[in-house]
Amino acid sequence: MPEAKLHERVDGEWSFVETQRHLLFASDAWLGNAVLEEEAPYHPLGFPAGGTPPEEAAKLGLTLDATPTLDEVLAPRKARMATMRCVIDGLTAAELDRVCDRKPADMYPDQEYVVRRCLKVVLKEEAEHHRYAVRDLAVLEAGVSEPR
Repeated sequence: MPEAKLHERVDGEWSFVETQRHLLFASDAWLGNAVLEEEAPYHPLGFPAGGTPPEEAAKLGLTLDATPTLDEVLAPRKARMATMRCVIDGLTAAELDRVCDRKPADMYPDQEYVVRRCLKVVLKEEAEHHRYAVRDLAVLEAGVSEPR
């Protein structure tokens, strides 16, 4: 599929590239920040959930108005996926039940974030957005929707 198609929105939903950017943010927030407590967990191409105030995104170093290529987004996505595999491979029952010292991002509520929950969020985001991406890519390939 041509790169330009991957930037088209279908029925008001995120484009494929925006979806990949959101998954990058989800893994950065829930895995990199909350679970691993990385020094600089957020990649600038990450894309938080809709409704996130631009000033909050800027505090995290995100560039919401960036228009990266798919390859530019997939490189850090693949790295995050490899990190997730390593974390899962090394999990113990105690680690799953560990309370994280950080929340995913400052804009999240102050509450307990347990490793088990954080990893579930990342996995659920991956599964749900895969479904949306497959659906929207099929529409784009068929050429039956007005891009937005």
